[in-house]
Amino acid sequence: MVAEAVGRWKSNGERSAYFARREAAKVLGSVLEGDARRQAVGSIKSLIYRPCIRNKKATFALVCQTLKHLPIIKDVLDAATILNAKWKRQQDLIYIITYDILFGQAVSLVGDAEKFLMHRKDALQTALARLLVKKNVKTPQDLVDLYRIPEVSKPRYVRVNTLKMDVDSALLELGQQNMVEKDNMVPDLLILPPSTDLHNHPLVTNGSVFMQGKASSMVAAALDPKPGWEVLDACSAPGNKTVHLAALMRGKGKIIACELNKERVIRLKETIKLSGASNIEVLHGDFLNCNPNDSSFSKVKYNVLCLHSYGL
Repeated sequence: MVAEAVGRWKSNGERSAYFARREAAKVLGSVLEGDARRQAVGSIKSLIYRPCIRNKKATFALVCQTLKHLPIIKDVLDAATILNAKWKRQQDLIYIITYDILFGQAVSLVGDAEKFLMHRKDALQTALARLLVKKNVKTPQDLVDLYRIPEVSKPRYVRVNTLKMDVDSALLELGQQNMVEKDNMVPDLLILPPSTDLHNHPLVTNGSVFMQGKASSMVAAALDPKPGWEVLDACSAPGNKTVHLAALMRGKGKIIACELNKERVIRLKETIKLSGASNIEVLHGDFLNCNPNDSSFSKVKYNVLCLHSYGL
């Protein structure tokens, strides 16, 4: 794949764009495969933050924008009938490049796949124009709005950090300005209306409550660790799950929090500091490289895994 572009790069920008499109195609493929199997593969951000992704910002933007336009891209490609068996086998890369040609900047299009689609740019644009007419809309953004699945309003969840505050006190204070109720599954989780904005609320900024989804909160609740346990969190950042474990353990025992990414380690430490937890040891490194026979892990009772981060 790299050989196809050797000698063609006129600048570092071309080289960077070439690799970003291919990295984006891999991430997009993982996301679409997970959707097809109805099996979570992790958030886009978690896939982007893997060490193998070099140009994270550009890759993230390409994946998100391609997904946003994907129904349109598929219809355009079907209508244009330009793909043979070879390129259908590389459909994730084709989706990325088609987005770049029709809706993106279409710059630095170096590579065999890019060349193939650029030679058929007129056919793609004609198919897009016909789709606009067929759907009776004027602009590509109108198409995006037309294809968009209506969002279901979800409640706002906050988890009470019982290291700093009890649930009833949080319920009382938050209830002064909002409708609040306790979750029926996670004891320290509160439910507020979807439109509730708590980003600058004192209880959030001082770490008394954490804005944390129900699915994330259920991990520690399901484990229900007891005070004095030793627990290993295999992929900790940003740390909400980790400090939830600490709260359930009442700050007693030990949590070994593993995180591979250097930038996310910083975020993890900030979360721990905000929570007030004092029984968490941060380990900057790959959990898969940990030696289970190491005496440091001899008392570990349970291992909390974020499975999609390791492709499991």
